[in-house]
Amino acid sequence: MYRPPASPSLSFDTARIVSSSQQPSNEPTNWNGEMDGVARLRDRECFMRIYDHFMPRLCIYLRGLGAPAAVAEELAQECLLRLWLRASEFDPAQGALSTWLYRIGRNLHIDRVRRERSWMQVQEAVEDAAAGDVSERSSAEQFADHARLRQRINELPATQARLVRMSYFEAKSHSEIAQALGMPLGTVKSHLRRAFLQLQSKVGGAP
Repeated sequence: MYRPPASPSLSFDTARIVSSSQQPSNEPTNWNGEMDGVARLRDRECFMRIYDHFMPRLCIYLRGLGAPAAVAEELAQECLLRLWLRASEFDPAQGALSTWLYRIGRNLHIDRVRRERSWMQVQEAVEDAAAGDVSERSSAEQFADHARLRQRINELPATQARLVRMSYFEAKSHSEIAQALGMPLGTVKSHLRRAFLQLQSKVGGAP
């Protein structure tokens, strides 16, 4: 888990300055033509010119917000994917393309931090409810909690239930699960996040 963003305005401005200072200053006067090509014509060449220019800058910017290099690259990719999907929403009258992209990147970074905090809390809740304190609880109580957890896992969608069993009961890492099932690692992680969020409201309650 990486550190949460600092003061929003300070982080945004500071990281943007750092990003700009560490890259060649060859940005065109504006990107309106390329953005128009992406928005109206789905022009891949226009998009790739934008991608090649902004991908390294977004990575530097996101690292300035506290994201590790690998996470910064992942978020930058997602940011540029959103540009491809939502190019028609860009309004040059409201500001430069760089400002628009950095704002999207910053919001993705904040969302990532929030998801990771929630993910850790859910994992801890599931583990606490299932394992309990052996020194204070009877074997019968632990067995009941274990059975209740299995029951609620069975109520999940089939794919999510399978991944939770592999992660929790078989103690497999996310990478091992992805390799065993032939699934992308990101897909495994997103399925598990959704599964544990559903379990959060169920584990520890009445059967």
